Amino acid sequence: MHIVLAANPETEQPWVTDAVADLVRQTGASVAVVAVDELESEHLAPLPRSVYTERARKAAEAATARLAAAGIEATHTVLPGRPAEQIIRFAGEQRADLIVSGSSVRPAMAQRLLGSVPLTLIEKAGRPVLVVTRPVTG
Repeated sequence: MHIVLAANPETEQPWVTDAVADLVRQTGASVAVVAVDELESEHLAPLPRSVYTERARKAAEAATARLAAAGIEATHTVLPGRPAEQIIRFAGEQRADLIVSGSSVRPAMAQRLLGSVPLTLIEKAGRPVLVVTRPVTG
């Protein structure tokens, strides 16, 4: 089994990485972490692409480091562009059996206007997608 973990550059979601670690322990799967810089067109962006790429790199490295701390080896890749499209393409190239993503961090109104990466993955990935929600505490 091969898992693609979609790391979110907008926010840390350690519970998603922990869920992947649990799956790996149960199945012996391999893992490839991918983060997408979320920048379609640099011409319309308020900041240079390098800023978005750096955020994506940090997200991918953080997920890979957390997996390593759990004793799990993983690769990581940073890609430019639209997250859902790039994650789906990457999962296809990796021949992934499963894509794991965290639930959306956008407010409901922004999700309606801009879309939700996890929902788009579920609709269009053509392979199983596991969306991990933030754990409820207290």
